[in-house]
Amino acid sequence: MPEKIDIHGVMMDNVTMDEALKRVLEMLKHQGPYKIYTPNSEIVMQAYRNPDLKALLNKADLLIADGAGVVLASGILGCRLKEKVSGIDLTRRLFINTDRRITSFFIFGGKPGVAEQASINLLSDFPRANILGFRNGYFKEEEVPDIIRQINTSGAEILLVGLGAPKQEKWIHEHAHELNCKVIIGVGGSIDVFAGTASLAPEFMRKAGLEWLYRLIKEPSRYKRMMDLPRFILLTLKTRFKK
Repeated sequence: MPEKIDIHGVMMDNVTMDEALKRVLEMLKHQGPYKIYTPNSEIVMQAYRNPDLKALLNKADLLIADGAGVVLASGILGCRLKEKVSGIDLTRRLFINTDRRITSFFIFGGKPGVAEQASINLLSDFPRANILGFRNGYFKEEEVPDIIRQINTSGAEILLVGLGAPKQEKWIHEHAHELNCKVIIGVGGSIDVFAGTASLAPEFMRKAGLEWLYRLIKEPSRYKRMMDLPRFILLTLKTRFKK
């Protein structure tokens, strides 16, 4: 089992991208379902304030650092994570790996039509992938049994859930025991990126840890949520100098 790194009570798995991919491929050899969450610094801050969310995240079978801020904080706290392992990059690696192992997916999330377009684009890029179904992320509570039935009937091994954090993590935690898939991954806005309705930050911004700035420029309405970023850094510094 990989080492765990404590980031304000959220126990992150200290893995590289290659190690995370290896873990997921190993999970696919077993029944599951295994839960994978990819919190960034905003979600860690939410978990810091919400013990129930923190407990939920810590029950993940793989908890990876989706954000340079989390990696930076680990270094400040004296136990540096090996590297950032973003949910979208891990998901893309799983699709790339279908050249070696044909793997089946179900895509759940996004606005109406987005999951379908993501499926079309992914199949164009990765023709050996087996996408067995898709469903948008707009639903009423009474529709959940039908959604679970649709996912289970598809026979997909990997369920990608893009409902936004922490809604997707709560949904996965609540319904994992009803699902027959082997691996469930909370992928946030990755479905929109795969569909072409959203874009990743340019590579130089991703390498510099400035994805937050790109998101803020693209979505100014996020500024209130973004206030958790300076709070996260201040909390990290305060924790470090208390030691």
